[in-house]
Amino acid sequence: MSNQNDAGASHAGMPLHLKMLLAFVIGTGFGLIAHFFAGDAAWLPGFIAYVTEPIGKIFLALLFMLVLPLLFSALVMGVAEMGDIRALGRVGWKTLLYTVSVSAMAVLIGLVLVNAFKPGAGMDPQLAQQLIAEKSGSAQEIIASSKSSATGMQMLIGIVPRNVIKSAADFDVLAVMFFAVALGVGLVLTRTESAKRLQQAIEGLFDVSMTLINGVIRAAPYAVACLMFNLAAVFGWDLLLRLGQYAGVVVLALGLHMFVVYPVLLRVFGGWSPLRFFRGSQEAMLMAFATASSNATLPTALRVADDKLNLPRRVSRFVLTVGATANQNGTALFEGVTVLFLAQFFGIELDLGQQLMVMFVCILGGIGTAGVPAGSLPVVALICGMVGVPPEGIGLILGVDRFLDMCRTTVNVTGDLVGAVVVSRGESDASLPSDAAAA
Repeated sequence: MSNQNDAGASHAGMPLHLKMLLAFVIGTGFGLIAHFFAGDAAWLPGFIAYVTEPIGKIFLALLFMLVLPLLFSALVMGVAEMGDIRALGRVGWKTLLYTVSVSAMAVLIGLVLVNAFKPGAGMDPQLAQQLIAEKSGSAQEIIASSKSSATGMQMLIGIVPRNVIKSAADFDVLAVMFFAVALGVGLVLTRTESAKRLQQAIEGLFDVSMTLINGVIRAAPYAVACLMFNLAAVFGWDLLLRLGQYAGVVVLALGLHMFVVYPVLLRVFGGWSPLRFFRGSQEAMLMAFATASSNATLPTALRVADDKLNLPRRVSRFVLTVGATANQNGTALFEGVTVLFLAQFFGIELDLGQQLMVMFVCILGGIGTAGVPAGSLPVVALICGMVGVPPEGIGLILGVDRFLDMCRTTVNVTGDLVGAVVVSRGESDASLPSDAAAA
Protein backbone atom coordinates (compact mmCIF):
# COMPACT_ATOMS: atom_id res chain seq x y z
CA MET A 1 0.00 0.00 0.00
CA SER A 2 1.34 3.43 -0.89
CA ASN A 3 2.48 5.62 1.96
CA GLN A 4 2.31 8.91 0.08
CA ASN A 5 -0.49 10.08 2.34
CA ASP A 6 0.85 8.45 5.47
CA ALA A 7 0.00 10.60 8.45
CA GLY A 8 1.97 8.31 10.71
CA ALA A 9 5.13 10.41 10.49
CA SER A 10 5.73 14.12 10.53
CA HIS A 11 8.02 16.05 8.20
CA ALA A 12 10.51 16.31 11.06
CA GLY A 13 10.54 12.53 11.43
CA MET A 14 8.63 12.20 14.73
CA PRO A 15 5.91 9.51 14.46
CA LEU A 16 2.37 10.77 14.88
CA HIS A 17 1.68 8.59 17.91
CA LEU A 18 4.63 10.15 19.74
CA LYS A 19 3.41 13.63 18.88
CA MET A 20 -0.04 12.67 20.16
CA LEU A 21 1.43 11.24 23.36
CA LEU A 22 3.44 14.43 23.89
CA ALA A 23 0.33 16.53 23.25
CA PHE A 24 -1.64 14.34 25.69
CA VAL A 25 0.93 14.96 28.45
CA ILE A 26 1.19 18.69 27.73
CA GLY A 27 -2.58 19.21 27.53
CA THR A 28 -3.23 17.24 30.73
CA GLY A 29 -0.37 18.96 32.57
CA PHE A 30 -1.47 22.48 31.69
CA GLY A 31 -5.10 21.56 32.38
CA LEU A 32 -4.27 20.34 35.89
CA ILE A 33 -2.18 23.45 36.54
CA ALA A 34 -5.09 25.63 35.40
CA HIS A 35 -7.53 23.66 37.57
CA PHE A 36 -5.48 23.89 40.74
CA PHE A 37 -4.17 27.46 40.40
CA ALA A 38 -6.89 29.18 38.35
CA GLY A 39 -9.93 26.97 38.82
CA ASP A 40 -12.06 29.89 39.99
CA ALA A 41 -10.51 32.50 37.68
CA ALA A 42 -12.91 34.37 35.41
CA TRP A 43 -10.70 33.92 32.35
CA LEU A 44 -10.58 30.09 32.39
CA PRO A 45 -14.17 29.36 31.20
CA GLY A 46 -13.76 31.93 28.42
CA PHE A 47 -10.43 30.45 27.35
CA ILE A 48 -11.99 26.98 27.18
CA ALA A 49 -15.17 28.20 25.44
CA TYR A 50 -13.43 30.33 22.79
CA VAL A 51 -10.03 28.68 22.28
CA THR A 52 -9.46 25.06 23.30
CA GLU A 53 -13.03 23.71 23.06
CA PRO A 54 -13.64 24.98 19.49
CA ILE A 55 -10.34 23.46 18.30
CA GLY A 56 -11.30 20.06 19.71
CA LYS A 57 -14.87 20.27 18.39
CA ILE A 58 -13.78 21.33 14.89
CA PHE A 59 -11.31 18.43 14.73
CA LEU A 60 -14.00 15.91 15.74
CA ALA A 61 -16.52 17.50 13.37
CA LEU A 62 -14.09 17.15 10.46
CA LEU A 63 -13.58 13.48 11.28
CA PHE A 64 -17.33 12.82 11.58
CA MET A 65 -17.90 14.68 8.31
CA LEU A 66 -15.60 12.25 6.51
CA VAL A 67 -16.05 9.05 8.50
CA LEU A 68 -19.46 8.12 7.04
CA PRO A 69 -18.29 8.08 3.38
CA LEU A 70 -15.18 6.25 4.56
CA LEU A 71 -17.17 3.67 6.53
CA PHE A 72 -19.57 3.16 3.60
CA SER A 73 -16.86 2.80 0.94
CA ALA A 74 -14.57 0.66 3.13
CA LEU A 75 -17.36 -1.78 3.95
CA VAL A 76 -18.56 -2.01 0.33
CA MET A 77 -14.98 -2.67 -0.82
CA GLY A 78 -14.34 -5.12 1.98
CA VAL A 79 -17.36 -7.18 0.91
CA ALA A 80 -16.77 -6.80 -2.84
CA GLU A 81 -13.12 -7.86 -2.56
CA MET A 82 -14.12 -11.14 -0.89
CA GLY A 83 -14.58 -12.44 -4.42
CA ASP A 84 -17.34 -14.90 -3.61
CA ILE A 85 -20.21 -15.27 -1.18
CA ARG A 86 -18.61 -18.23 0.58
CA ALA A 87 -15.60 -16.12 1.57
CA LEU A 88 -17.91 -13.36 2.80
CA GLY A 89 -19.94 -15.87 4.78
CA ARG A 90 -16.82 -17.36 6.36
CA VAL A 91 -15.41 -13.96 7.38
CA GLY A 92 -18.84 -12.74 8.50
CA TRP A 93 -19.51 -15.71 10.75
CA LYS A 94 -16.01 -15.53 12.24
CA THR A 95 -16.53 -11.83 12.95
CA LEU A 96 -19.93 -12.45 14.56
CA LEU A 97 -18.60 -15.30 16.70
CA TYR A 98 -15.66 -13.17 17.82
CA THR A 99 -17.90 -10.18 18.64
CA VAL A 100 -20.43 -12.10 20.73
CA SER A 101 -17.85 -14.28 22.53
CA VAL A 102 -15.44 -11.50 23.45
CA SER A 103 -18.23 -9.12 24.46
CA ALA A 104 -19.60 -11.85 26.75
CA MET A 105 -16.14 -12.26 28.32
CA ALA A 106 -15.91 -8.50 28.86
CA VAL A 107 -19.32 -8.23 30.55
CA LEU A 108 -18.60 -11.28 32.70
CA ILE A 109 -15.33 -9.75 33.94
CA GLY A 110 -17.16 -6.55 34.82
CA LEU A 111 -20.00 -8.31 36.66
CA VAL A 112 -17.59 -10.48 38.67
CA LEU A 113 -15.53 -7.47 39.79
CA VAL A 114 -18.51 -5.26 40.65
CA ASN A 115 -19.98 -8.10 42.74
CA ALA A 116 -16.63 -8.67 44.44
CA PHE A 117 -15.80 -5.04 45.29
CA LYS A 118 -19.36 -3.63 45.62
CA PRO A 119 -18.40 -0.01 44.89
CA GLY A 120 -22.00 1.20 45.12
CA ALA A 121 -22.47 -0.11 48.65
CA GLY A 122 -19.76 2.18 50.03
CA MET A 123 -20.91 5.38 48.32
CA ASP A 124 -21.44 8.40 50.57
CA PRO A 125 -25.23 9.09 50.29
CA GLN A 126 -24.84 12.84 50.83
CA LEU A 127 -22.17 13.13 48.14
CA ALA A 128 -24.22 10.93 45.81
CA GLN A 129 -27.34 13.06 46.16
CA GLN A 130 -25.24 16.18 45.52
CA LEU A 131 -23.85 14.65 42.30
CA ILE A 132 -27.31 13.54 41.16
CA ALA A 133 -28.70 17.03 41.81
CA GLU A 134 -25.85 18.70 39.92
CA LYS A 135 -26.37 16.51 36.86
CA SER A 136 -30.15 16.14 37.00
CA GLY A 137 -30.70 18.09 33.77
CA SER A 138 -28.24 16.02 31.77
CA ALA A 139 -29.55 12.80 33.30
CA GLN A 140 -33.13 13.61 32.28
CA GLU A 141 -32.01 14.28 28.69
CA ILE A 142 -30.28 10.88 28.58
CA ILE A 143 -33.34 9.14 30.05
CA ALA A 144 -35.59 10.80 27.47
CA SER A 145 -33.20 9.68 24.73
CA SER A 146 -33.29 6.10 25.99
CA LYS A 147 -37.10 6.07 25.94
CA SER A 148 -37.18 7.18 22.32
CA SER A 149 -34.64 4.57 21.24
CA ALA A 150 -35.82 1.49 19.38
CA THR A 151 -35.55 -1.82 21.24
CA GLY A 152 -35.96 -5.50 20.49
CA MET A 153 -37.69 -6.28 17.20
CA GLN A 154 -38.00 -2.56 16.34
CA MET A 155 -34.24 -2.24 16.49
CA LEU A 156 -33.80 -5.31 14.28
CA ILE A 157 -36.28 -4.01 11.70
CA GLY A 158 -34.72 -0.54 11.87
CA ILE A 159 -31.38 -1.89 10.64
CA VAL A 160 -32.96 -2.16 7.16
CA PRO A 161 -33.19 1.44 5.87
CA ARG A 162 -36.21 2.62 3.95
CA ASN A 163 -34.28 5.67 2.82
CA VAL A 164 -30.51 5.28 3.03
CA ILE A 165 -29.98 9.01 2.40
CA LYS A 166 -32.11 9.86 5.44
CA SER A 167 -30.28 7.21 7.48
CA ALA A 168 -26.96 8.78 6.54
CA ALA A 169 -28.26 12.26 7.40
CA ASP A 170 -29.41 10.96 10.81
CA PHE A 171 -26.03 9.22 11.30
CA ASP A 172 -27.82 5.87 11.64
CA VAL A 173 -24.64 3.89 11.17
CA LEU A 174 -26.20 0.40 11.42
CA ALA A 175 -28.62 1.18 8.58
CA VAL A 176 -25.84 2.59 6.40
CA MET A 177 -23.73 -0.50 7.15
CA PHE A 178 -26.59 -2.79 6.10
CA PHE A 179 -26.92 -0.94 2.79
CA ALA A 180 -23.14 -1.07 2.27
CA VAL A 181 -23.04 -4.83 2.85
CA ALA A 182 -26.02 -5.34 0.50
CA LEU A 183 -24.35 -3.22 -2.18
CA GLY A 184 -21.09 -5.13 -1.74
CA VAL A 185 -22.91 -8.45 -2.14
CA GLY A 186 -24.58 -7.06 -5.27
CA LEU A 187 -21.18 -6.16 -6.72
CA VAL A 188 -19.90 -9.68 -6.01
CA LEU A 189 -22.90 -11.21 -7.80
CA THR A 190 -23.00 -8.80 -10.75
CA ARG A 191 -20.41 -9.57 -13.43
CA THR A 192 -20.79 -6.60 -15.78
CA GLU A 193 -18.50 -3.80 -16.91
CA SER A 194 -20.78 -1.16 -15.40
CA ALA A 195 -20.67 -2.94 -12.03
CA LYS A 196 -16.87 -2.93 -12.22
CA ARG A 197 -16.92 0.80 -12.94
CA LEU A 198 -19.22 1.35 -9.92
CA GLN A 199 -16.81 -0.64 -7.76
CA GLN A 200 -13.91 1.47 -9.04
CA ALA A 201 -15.86 4.65 -8.25
CA ILE A 202 -16.53 3.47 -4.69
CA GLU A 203 -12.86 2.57 -4.32
CA GLY A 204 -12.07 6.10 -5.52
CA LEU A 205 -14.38 7.46 -2.80
CA PHE A 206 -12.45 5.40 -0.26
CA ASP A 207 -9.09 6.69 -1.52
CA VAL A 208 -10.26 10.33 -1.51
CA SER A 209 -11.77 9.96 1.96
CA MET A 210 -8.52 8.51 3.31
CA THR A 211 -6.49 11.31 1.70
CA LEU A 212 -8.70 13.99 3.27
CA ILE A 213 -8.78 12.26 6.65
CA ASN A 214 -5.00 11.85 6.68
CA GLY A 215 -4.77 15.60 6.20
CA VAL A 216 -7.13 16.17 9.13
CA ILE A 217 -5.25 13.69 11.32
CA ARG A 218 -2.06 15.74 10.95
CA ALA A 219 -3.77 18.22 13.26
CA ALA A 220 -4.54 15.49 15.82
CA PRO A 221 -1.79 16.45 18.32
CA TYR A 222 -3.17 19.98 18.65
CA ALA A 223 -6.71 18.67 19.08
CA VAL A 224 -5.55 16.07 21.63
CA ALA A 225 -3.80 18.77 23.68
CA CYS A 226 -6.97 20.91 23.67
CA LEU A 227 -9.31 18.03 24.51
CA MET A 228 -7.14 16.92 27.43
CA PHE A 229 -6.72 20.50 28.66
CA ASN A 230 -10.52 20.91 28.76
CA LEU A 231 -11.03 17.68 30.70
CA ALA A 232 -8.27 18.32 33.25
CA ALA A 233 -9.03 22.04 33.71
CA VAL A 234 -12.73 21.49 34.42
CA PHE A 235 -12.61 18.35 36.59
CA GLY A 236 -9.02 17.96 37.78
CA TRP A 237 -8.61 14.67 39.62
CA ASP A 238 -11.02 15.66 42.41
CA LEU A 239 -14.14 14.12 40.91
CA LEU A 240 -12.29 10.96 39.90
CA LEU A 241 -11.08 10.55 43.47
CA ARG A 242 -14.58 11.15 44.85
CA LEU A 243 -15.93 8.36 42.67
CA GLY A 244 -12.72 6.37 43.01
CA GLN A 245 -14.23 2.99 43.87
CA TYR A 246 -16.59 2.96 40.92
CA ALA A 247 -14.03 4.34 38.46
CA GLY A 248 -11.40 1.97 39.86
CA VAL A 249 -13.59 -1.10 39.26
CA VAL A 250 -14.36 0.01 35.68
CA VAL A 251 -10.68 0.71 34.88
CA LEU A 252 -9.55 -2.55 36.51
CA ALA A 253 -12.09 -4.56 34.50
CA LEU A 254 -11.11 -2.78 31.27
CA GLY A 255 -7.43 -3.35 32.05
CA LEU A 256 -7.94 -7.08 32.63
CA HIS A 257 -9.81 -7.38 29.36
CA MET A 258 -7.19 -5.36 27.48
CA PHE A 259 -4.04 -6.94 28.91
CA VAL A 260 -5.19 -10.47 29.73
CA VAL A 261 -8.02 -11.47 27.37
CA TYR A 262 -6.69 -9.75 24.24
CA PRO A 263 -3.13 -11.16 24.54
CA VAL A 264 -4.55 -14.68 24.99
CA LEU A 265 -6.74 -14.24 21.90
CA LEU A 266 -3.80 -12.89 19.90
CA ARG A 267 -1.47 -15.72 20.88
CA VAL A 268 -3.93 -18.63 20.77
CA PHE A 269 -6.32 -17.69 17.96
CA GLY A 270 -4.31 -15.14 15.99
CA GLY A 271 -0.81 -16.66 16.20
CA TRP A 272 0.60 -13.21 17.00
CA SER A 273 2.97 -11.87 19.60
CA PRO A 274 0.93 -9.51 21.86
CA LEU A 275 3.96 -7.23 22.21
CA ARG A 276 4.26 -6.95 18.42
CA PHE A 277 0.55 -6.19 18.16
CA PHE A 278 0.43 -3.51 20.85
CA ARG A 279 3.55 -1.84 19.46
CA GLY A 280 1.93 -1.60 16.04
CA SER A 281 -1.49 -0.50 17.35
CA GLN A 282 -0.43 2.30 19.70
CA GLU A 283 -1.34 5.11 17.27
CA ALA A 284 -4.96 3.91 16.99
CA MET A 285 -5.13 3.36 20.76
CA LEU A 286 -3.97 6.92 21.47
CA MET A 287 -6.45 8.35 18.96
CA ALA A 288 -9.25 6.32 20.57
CA PHE A 289 -8.32 7.55 24.04
CA ALA A 290 -8.20 11.18 22.96
CA THR A 291 -11.41 11.28 20.90
CA ALA A 292 -13.52 8.78 22.93
CA SER A 293 -15.12 7.73 19.62
CA SER A 294 -14.73 4.44 17.74
CA ASN A 295 -16.11 6.04 14.58
CA ALA A 296 -13.69 8.97 14.72
CA THR A 297 -10.81 6.51 15.22
CA LEU A 298 -11.84 4.28 12.28
CA PRO A 299 -9.57 6.00 9.69
CA THR A 300 -6.55 5.62 11.94
CA ALA A 301 -7.45 1.99 12.71
CA LEU A 302 -7.75 1.17 8.98
CA ARG A 303 -4.35 2.71 8.28
CA VAL A 304 -2.74 0.94 11.24
CA ALA A 305 -4.15 -2.39 10.02
CA ASP A 306 -2.64 -1.76 6.55
CA ASP A 307 0.68 -0.09 7.36
CA LYS A 308 1.63 -1.35 10.83
CA LEU A 309 -0.01 -4.76 11.15
CA ASN A 310 0.02 -5.67 7.43
CA LEU A 311 -3.37 -7.38 7.61
CA PRO A 312 -5.23 -8.37 4.42
CA ARG A 313 -7.19 -5.32 3.34
CA ARG A 314 -10.34 -7.19 2.34
CA VAL A 315 -10.60 -8.61 5.87
CA SER A 316 -9.51 -5.56 7.85
CA ARG A 317 -11.86 -3.25 5.95
CA PHE A 318 -14.80 -5.51 6.73
CA VAL A 319 -13.95 -6.31 10.37
CA LEU A 320 -12.93 -2.78 11.37
CA THR A 321 -15.85 -0.97 9.75
CA VAL A 322 -18.35 -3.42 11.23
CA GLY A 323 -16.48 -3.40 14.54
CA ALA A 324 -16.54 0.40 14.88
CA THR A 325 -20.26 0.07 15.65
CA ALA A 326 -20.92 -3.59 16.42
CA ASN A 327 -17.85 -4.83 18.34
CA GLN A 328 -17.68 -2.66 21.46
CA ASN A 329 -16.38 -4.89 24.24
CA GLY A 330 -15.37 -2.03 26.52
CA THR A 331 -18.78 -0.40 26.17
CA ALA A 332 -20.61 -3.63 27.02
CA LEU A 333 -18.38 -4.09 30.09
CA PHE A 334 -18.95 -0.49 31.23
CA GLU A 335 -22.71 -0.80 30.87
CA GLY A 336 -22.82 -3.94 33.02
CA VAL A 337 -20.64 -2.47 35.78
CA THR A 338 -22.61 0.79 35.84
CA VAL A 339 -26.03 -0.87 36.11
CA LEU A 340 -24.89 -3.06 39.02
CA PHE A 341 -23.12 -0.11 40.69
CA LEU A 342 -26.35 1.91 40.61
CA ALA A 343 -28.35 -1.09 41.87
CA GLN A 344 -25.95 -1.42 44.82
CA PHE A 345 -26.21 2.29 45.59
CA PHE A 346 -30.02 2.22 45.65
CA GLY A 347 -30.00 -1.00 47.71
CA ILE A 348 -31.66 -3.08 44.98
CA GLU A 349 -30.68 -6.75 45.00
CA LEU A 350 -30.42 -8.24 41.53
CA ASP A 351 -30.59 -12.04 41.55
CA LEU A 352 -28.58 -14.25 39.21
CA GLY A 353 -31.32 -14.32 36.60
CA GLN A 354 -31.56 -10.53 36.53
CA GLN A 355 -27.78 -10.21 36.28
CA LEU A 356 -27.73 -12.67 33.39
CA MET A 357 -30.41 -10.57 31.69
CA VAL A 358 -28.25 -7.47 32.26
CA MET A 359 -25.33 -9.35 30.71
CA PHE A 360 -27.38 -10.36 27.66
CA VAL A 361 -28.74 -6.85 27.10
CA CYS A 362 -25.24 -5.37 27.54
CA ILE A 363 -23.91 -7.65 24.79
CA LEU A 364 -26.70 -6.46 22.50
CA GLY A 365 -26.15 -2.89 23.69
CA GLY A 366 -22.47 -3.13 22.79
CA ILE A 367 -23.52 -4.05 19.25
CA GLY A 368 -26.13 -1.32 18.86
CA THR A 369 -24.44 1.55 20.73
CA ALA A 370 -23.41 4.55 18.65
CA GLY A 371 -19.62 4.82 18.34
CA VAL A 372 -19.58 8.44 19.53
CA PRO A 373 -18.67 10.05 22.87
CA ALA A 374 -21.16 9.13 25.64
CA GLY A 375 -23.09 6.94 23.18
CA SER A 376 -23.58 4.20 25.79
CA LEU A 377 -25.35 6.32 28.43
CA PRO A 378 -28.87 5.99 26.94
CA VAL A 379 -28.37 2.22 26.88
CA VAL A 380 -27.39 2.27 30.57
CA ALA A 381 -30.55 4.25 31.39
CA LEU A 382 -32.63 1.77 29.36
CA ILE A 383 -31.19 -1.28 31.17
CA CYS A 384 -31.70 0.40 34.57
CA GLY A 385 -35.38 0.83 33.78
CA MET A 386 -35.63 -2.84 32.75
CA VAL A 387 -34.33 -4.16 36.10
CA GLY A 388 -36.03 -1.64 38.39
CA VAL A 389 -33.06 0.65 39.08
CA PRO A 390 -33.93 4.39 39.07
CA PRO A 391 -32.47 5.71 35.77
CA GLU A 392 -31.90 9.18 37.27
CA GLY A 393 -29.03 7.62 39.22
CA ILE A 394 -27.02 7.97 36.03
CA GLY A 395 -26.32 11.51 37.22
CA LEU A 396 -23.93 9.92 39.72
CA ILE A 397 -21.41 8.95 37.08
CA LEU A 398 -21.74 11.75 34.52
CA GLY A 399 -18.83 13.69 35.98
CA VAL A 400 -16.34 10.87 35.42
CA ASP A 401 -17.95 9.45 32.30
CA ARG A 402 -15.70 11.36 29.89
CA PHE A 403 -12.58 9.77 31.39
CA LEU A 404 -14.18 6.31 31.48
CA ASP A 405 -15.46 6.83 27.92
CA MET A 406 -11.88 7.43 26.79
CA CYS A 407 -10.77 4.21 28.52
CA ARG A 408 -13.57 2.02 27.14
CA THR A 409 -13.18 3.42 23.62
CA THR A 410 -9.50 2.43 23.73
CA VAL A 411 -10.58 -1.11 24.64
CA ASN A 412 -13.21 -1.06 21.86
CA VAL A 413 -10.77 -0.01 19.12
CA THR A 414 -8.07 -2.38 20.34
CA GLY A 415 -10.65 -5.17 20.32
CA ASP A 416 -11.55 -4.35 16.71
CA LEU A 417 -7.89 -4.67 15.69
CA VAL A 418 -7.53 -7.91 17.67
CA GLY A 419 -10.64 -9.17 15.86
CA ALA A 420 -9.09 -8.26 12.51
CA VAL A 421 -5.97 -10.28 13.42
CA VAL A 422 -8.00 -13.30 14.61
CA VAL A 423 -10.37 -13.30 11.62
CA SER A 424 -7.45 -12.83 9.20
CA ARG A 425 -5.80 -16.06 10.32
CA GLY A 426 -6.30 -18.74 7.72
CA GLU A 427 -7.46 -16.36 4.99
CA SER A 428 -5.63 -17.07 1.74
CA ASP A 429 -4.35 -13.55 1.10
CA ALA A 430 -3.23 -12.86 4.68
CA SER A 431 0.17 -11.22 4.51
CA LEU A 432 1.25 -11.40 8.11
CA PRO A 433 4.75 -10.11 8.91
CA SER A 434 7.40 -12.73 9.34
CA ASP A 435 8.01 -11.70 12.94
CA ALA A 436 4.33 -11.64 13.85
CA ALA A 437 4.56 -14.87 15.76
CA ALA A 438 7.92 -14.11 17.27
CA ALA A 439 8.07 -13.87 21.02
